[in-house]
Amino acid sequence: MRNPSPLKVIVVCVIWLSNMPFLKNAAAQSFYPEQNESGVMVVKPAISIQAYPFDLADVRLLNSPFKEAMEADLRYLLELSPDRLLAHFRTHAGLPAKDSVYGGWESEGLAGHSLGHYLSACSMAYAATGDTAFLHRVQYIVRELALCQEKRGTGYVGAIPNEDSIFGKVSRGIIESKGFDLNGGWSPWYTVHKIMAGLLDAYMYCHDQQALEVEKGMADWTARTVKNLSEAQMQQMLICEYGGMNEVLANTYAVTGDPKYLQLAYRFYDHRILDSLAMQKDILPGKHSNTQIPKIIGCARIYELTGDQHMDSIAEFFWKDVVYHHTYAPGGNGNYEYFGMPDTFPLSDNTMETCPTYNMLKLTTHLFSWHPSARLMDYYERALYNHMLATQNHQTGMMCYFTPLRMGSRKTYSTPFNSFWCCVGTGMENHVKYGQDIYDRGADGSLYVNLFIPSVLHWKQRQIIVKQETGLPQTDTVHISLQMQHPQTFSIRIRKPSWAHQGVMIYVNGVKEATHVDQDGYIVIHRTWHNGDRIDYVLREDIYAVAMPHDSSRIAIFYGPILLAGDFGHQEPDPVQGVPVFVTSDPHVAHGIRRDGDSLVFHSVHLGQPVDVKLIPFYETNDLFYSVYWDVFTPAQWAVKQKEYEAAKRAQQELEKRTVDVLRMGEMQPERDHQFRGEKTFTWEAHRRSWRAADQEGYFSFVMKVDATHPNQLICTYWGGDNRGRKFDILVDGKKIAAEDLNRYRESKFYSIPYSIPEALTQNKKQVTITFQPEPGQMAGPVCEVRVVRVE
Repeated sequence: MRNPSPLKVIVVCVIWLSNMPFLKNAAAQSFYPEQNESGVMVVKPAISIQAYPFDLADVRLLNSPFKEAMEADLRYLLELSPDRLLAHFRTHAGLPAKDSVYGGWESEGLAGHSLGHYLSACSMAYAATGDTAFLHRVQYIVRELALCQEKRGTGYVGAIPNEDSIFGKVSRGIIESKGFDLNGGWSPWYTVHKIMAGLLDAYMYCHDQQALEVEKGMADWTARTVKNLSEAQMQQMLICEYGGMNEVLANTYAVTGDPKYLQLAYRFYDHRILDSLAMQKDILPGKHSNTQIPKIIGCARIYELTGDQHMDSIAEFFWKDVVYHHTYAPGGNGNYEYFGMPDTFPLSDNTMETCPTYNMLKLTTHLFSWHPSARLMDYYERALYNHMLATQNHQTGMMCYFTPLRMGSRKTYSTPFNSFWCCVGTGMENHVKYGQDIYDRGADGSLYVNLFIPSVLHWKQRQIIVKQETGLPQTDTVHISLQMQHPQTFSIRIRKPSWAHQGVMIYVNGVKEATHVDQDGYIVIHRTWHNGDRIDYVLREDIYAVAMPHDSSRIAIFYGPILLAGDFGHQEPDPVQGVPVFVTSDPHVAHGIRRDGDSLVFHSVHLGQPVDVKLIPFYETNDLFYSVYWDVFTPAQWAVKQKEYEAAKRAQQELEKRTVDVLRMGEMQPERDHQFRGEKTFTWEAHRRSWRAADQEGYFSFVMKVDATHPNQLICTYWGGDNRGRKFDILVDGKKIAAEDLNRYRESKFYSIPYSIPEALTQNKKQVTITFQPEPGQMAGPVCEVRVVRVE
């Protein structure tokens, strides 16, 4: 454990004036409560706001992993073609497309949602950088959408397949609604929300008046679409994911002052979920995470604009429930996109969808403005460093849908032009707005320093510039330089992070100050500040473990604010025996982790089994295999575990003795040897093994040897995962022997499932034909291995 001297662990705050280029940009207001000097918000908050976020245009990032991620995202945004994102908008409006549509979700049922995210991301990119290339893209897209809206003549613009039929039925009171299906459409209100939100961001960050007019047209169309629905019909419709429609309509009210939009926002209120949360009931287990969080953000926004305490109770309880009972160590939530039981965290390849954390950070910003608290920013920092920053490949700019937490896993990233998942959309936004919430300005005129990220703040209300430079967590050092024309009296509030277990020290102009932490978790320095003043904030970082609430023998390792991950290189560990664990009799496992000098590389020492491990920041893992959770055994427990491994080896050897034939699917020569045939099939490789699957209306078959003198059993190996729509029949010489549904196998591991082959099908035979045939509308597989064994 390192104990650096005060000279090496420093935050330096200086106030200075200079002719910074970003000061010339127009101010951009966020959709959080603000002091509204620019007059963009017509409706003032109805509640007492204690902290106001600075505009993105007022903050510039300096060199750090955050700026690296932002620059990778900016490159990707400029690589994308607005005309390809607009293609279906134009054709659906009766206009010719100017370019071909992108692949992935943009060519499927959620088409159009990416344009909304892209519009938001480019708007924020312009505010965060001042680069007019993004402004020009925003202006072009808005003009194109206005043209589409004018051509349609209804106020609606969109690219959703069969949208006129979907919403036409809604307007007539025909509601066929499921979790992600509304009248045959894939969460259509979700996509409408993204487009409207993108237009409002174009108005807020780029001051594009036409964007507001188009957005209002969509809001008015929304009102006409649902105006004749009864409350019961409305609630039936809201069973289907609807994004943040209540939030965007509340924001439309805030920027127009027209109460009809607020009334419409109240109509998008899901009583089934929100009333229970208002009563402080945890009804989240089994609920789709990202369906719920945007609703709560809408409640928070309505509370700010109206003072409705009912909405406040929902937002406050939900945040605490999710953060304290449903959040993994990196700051994300959900497994297979769904909340699990409180304080229970299964590990799989499908943990921590990106979108829910994107939305939890938005909700946290709202709550912080009401009641500034270090506990809120502790969560914000944890999720920002360890989930948001970790969802991007910083070289390519590509993004994760899920962030896997299975031990020995690695991430899967989007492709530039053929993914466009929801998490690609939120990812476009995530990495351009890191400047948000580093600082806040207090209602009493104070400055909050919330996050220790290298940056320059132009505090235009006081004509002060705050430049923060830091190598934290590598050097534990932050430097900020300040100047002002005239002395000013105010407080600077610096967060004491929860990870500073060894305490902090404060120096003002080199003189040590008392470090009293107030009830909100901030160190308050109140004085008359002069040009050239500085603050040195000394933090002591250490290595520490955080255990899972439901299993104290499963831990994550942190250094200061960052989560450390085991670096296993580019070769996946053996899923049975090769994933390292920690073996120690020391209850303080972190004692066995050592830092390599001043780097952010760490090693376990006489701790790892079967080998010691190298650990690095989770956000640096990119394409590596890794673990962020570790099973911890005492030496005695490890001896028992090793016996289990030996038993597994013996069972595998016994299986090999009984094997008549085996086919490794997806491999060319084995499939040729077994006379493979099929239609609409495809193959891939994952977890060090190939697999084969058949799409809808397809099939695949192959020939396998059998032992006519014994009963035979078919053993098929599948990888457990998100296998919705994977129902199929298994046939032997045309006779069905089993019906399978892979959705039964939920854990991220290999499942070897036996199926008995009736003896009548193998009698007097040396081989049989095995066929995998999907049920209607389903797929068959993926299957990794098929084995025929004799039953002794």
